[in-house]
Order: sequence, then C-alpha cells, then structure tokens
Amino acid sequence: MSDQGVSRFATARTASHDPDFPQKLLEFMRAGWLDHPIEVRPHPAAPHHGRRRDALSDAFPGETLVIPTGPAKVRANDTLYPFRPGSDFAYLTGDHDPDGVLILRPSGDGHDALLYTRQRSSRETDEFFRDRDGELWAGRRRTLAEKTAELGIDTAPLADLDTALARCAPGRTRVLRGLDPRVDAAVHTTGTRDRELAAAISELKLVKDEWEIAQLQDAIDATVRGFEDVARAVPADRGVSERLIEGVFGLRARHDGNDVGYGSIVCAGPHATILCWKRNDGLTVPGQLLLMDMGVENNHLYTADVTRTLPVSGTFSPLQREVYDIVYASQQAGMEAVKPGVRFADVHLTCMRVLAEGLVELGVLRVSADEAMDPASMLYRRWTLHSFGHMLGIDVHDCAAARPDRYREGELSEGNVLTVEPGLYFQPEDDLVPAELRGVGIRLEDDVLVTAEGAVNLSAGLPRRAEEVEAWLAAQRDAGPRLP
Repeated sequence: MSDQGVSRFATARTASHDPDFPQKLLEFMRAGWLDHPIEVRPHPAAPHHGRRRDALSDAFPGETLVIPTGPAKVRANDTLYPFRPGSDFAYLTGDHDPDGVLILRPSGDGHDALLYTRQRSSRETDEFFRDRDGELWAGRRRTLAEKTAELGIDTAPLADLDTALARCAPGRTRVLRGLDPRVDAAVHTTGTRDRELAAAISELKLVKDEWEIAQLQDAIDATVRGFEDVARAVPADRGVSERLIEGVFGLRARHDGNDVGYGSIVCAGPHATILCWKRNDGLTVPGQLLLMDMGVENNHLYTADVTRTLPVSGTFSPLQREVYDIVYASQQAGMEAVKPGVRFADVHLTCMRVLAEGLVELGVLRVSADEAMDPASMLYRRWTLHSFGHMLGIDVHDCAAARPDRYREGELSEGNVLTVEPGLYFQPEDDLVPAELRGVGIRLEDDVLVTAEGAVNLSAGLPRRAEEVEAWLAAQRDAGPRLP
C-alpha cells in the first residue's frame, strides 16, 4: 500500500485528506501491546569504523568534527526516495538510518564520538501509530542502547542535537556540508576548514582495508551474476527494450544487495555513444552492439562498476571487432601499468596512447598518434571523451574530495581500488569518421585492486576478449533465464 493509501492514519506531516482521531480510538490504540526485544548483533565492521574515527581524530586534534548523514528526500508531494545514508557518515559509523549526526568532540589526546540518532518510538506517546516515522509506519527502530551495542559507538537522542550543535565553537569546528540543512544552518564555519574535513575523509578512503575489499568483491560477484542474468534474457534475433535489461539487472541488485550503485546505463546501438545515457528507452537491434554500464551496491553500500559491450546477434562484425580489440588492448595496457608508485595520470596516458594509435589505424585520426597526444592538441579526445577510470568504494566515484596531489595528480598505492575503463565513441552525426563507424560506441570497464605485485582484476568473472565474450554470451543463452 502506498504512503498516500495509508496516510489517513498519520497526523505528523498531515495532509488535507487526513481525518481526526476519535478519542476512543486513541485510547484503544495506546493499550494492549507486548514488548518483544530484538536480537542485536555487533556490526561486522565496527572495529574498522572505530579505527577510521581514530584516524580522523588524529588529523584534527583539539577540533570538533560534525558529520551528518542527511534526511530522507522528497520524491514528489508526500512520497520519499528510498533513503541511502551519506557515504562518509556510513564509512565512519556503519549506521544506515536517516537524520543521524556524528559529532567528534575533543577529549584528552583524542576525541569522544557521539552519534545523535532517532530513538525507538515510545509507546508512552502516540508517535508509534500517528507519526510516519513511528513503528506501525516504518518498522521498529533501535533503542539507543541497542544501537550502541550494534555499532560500538555511544549514542544520544536526536532531540538533543540542537543543544549539541549550539556548543560548537565556530573557530574550532569543522562540518561536512551539503548533507543536512539543519546542521548547515546551526554551525557557522569557514569553507576552507570544512573542505579540509571532506578531503581528509576522502583520503582515508583511498586505501581499502581487508573488510572493504571483501565488500567490493561481494558487490562485484553479484554484478557478474547480474550480467549473466541479462545475457540470458537478451535474444539474438529480435529486439528487447533497454528498460527490460535495466529491470533484469535491478532484480539481481535488490535480491543480492541493497540496490544498484548508480543508475544503470543500458545503451542499445548508437545510444552507446552517449556516455551517461539514462533514459533507457531504446531497443536492441540484432547486428548492433549493446553497451551496459552497471553495478550492484551490496548491503554494506560498497558498489561495483562494470561495463561490457556485447554483440546482440552473438558475434561481432569484422568492423565491430576491430574497434573492440583496440579498446581491449587499451584496457589491458592500463591494467598492466597499474602498480604502487605509478602515477594515476600515467595510467591514463598509457590507455590513451593505445586508443590514439588505434584511431590512426582505423583512418579516423589524420595526424600521428604523437601529434594527437600532444597536450597542446589532444585531438584523440574527440573519440575517447573521458579518463581511463576512477577510485571505487562506498561511492561509485569514491574519494571525490581528495586533494589532487593525493589522487588525480598523485601515485597509486597498495590497497587502492579503481576502475580501468577506456572507450571509443563515434557519434551518429560525426562527419569526420567513415559512415560505417557512426553510431558505434564500445567501452570495457573492470574493477581493479592495487597490490604489491600489481593489478588484480576483481571483476575477472566476466570475460573481456572478443572471442571469449562471444562464447560466454552463447553459453549464457543456452543456459536460459533464471530467477535469483
């Protein structure tokens, strides 16, 4: 039943169609309830969360740090989007509930951590059945003691947050901004100081611990299953909608994880030349290609990010294969370049060099690869468009607030997880390419862990070579559709 269908029972966030409660009903609703305690287990990553908070504490001695998760967001009128916690907040606490605020307050040589959160809706008031956030509406929340036991962090009622925020001295407080308007309005700080807090958290996230790597592998393994599901559902001899493909993968994401990690990009034919195609309203066409950029977000919010380009009919045409092999060679060169101490930018140049040379071989680039790669020229970018990849973790574009010298202009480190995703895109309207290339877009993307020995492809469960892709696609189709 939709929120609107049951909203006659709510007085919090009332609407014009909400009737008053008769007194007899109120009295009847308040009585006759059993109290069943729930089993609370410690969060498996609670020790990791504690170490992350300690590392953040060490970065800002003597300062108060405020990290909110944010409220649920309105989708339309009185309906909300499914809540997804703020990534940095979840990284530091493991808490997935809305409205929470983590405050690290100086104490001795470090900080005391206190999580302000909603308590269980009390049976001593009418909240449990009248408020949209009450138990009969949204399910039972943890008590403060239960949440402390689960997360390994001291908790306080959210009702005390305004008082806590009022105690934050502007010159000694840093706030993670843009997540909670209530917090943003309550604490006045300087933008530079707040950006330094966001950067510090992003830079902590650059190196994944063993638990995070396991979560990423879990998300990637589910993503592999999702691609298999899709391959089994896409026929070779007739068209199906991009939204069917999106839905098949979405079923796997919701069954095996929390959701998709980002809006699935499903590109039939020339839609593949649109980097972030979101409408997914096209149809596959036998003889054309199908590009899918998709990832499962697991139950601890770590996400995969994988792209494969498949021949709908089952085999690549000679020209499609030629372009595909260029992209594959670029990705392989990038993976072989990944190791500790290598500059992030140099991996990019390695991938782009292979693409530029391929564009020369295709007759698309009318200058040499050296001239096209010259920073004063960069003509190859007309058909490559984006960088070779990005960091991956609890966000699909993880560590985004890190300082350039620690990320884009820095060196790779053991424990980094990043994507390697070169592509070639020939727009349908591009008059500078042969007609037979127009509308062809090919990208390959895998999720790579940096180890002491080099790159480990975490998404190796999906084939990459053209002939292996064709064999895999045939095997999946032979196996037939399946439910998760």
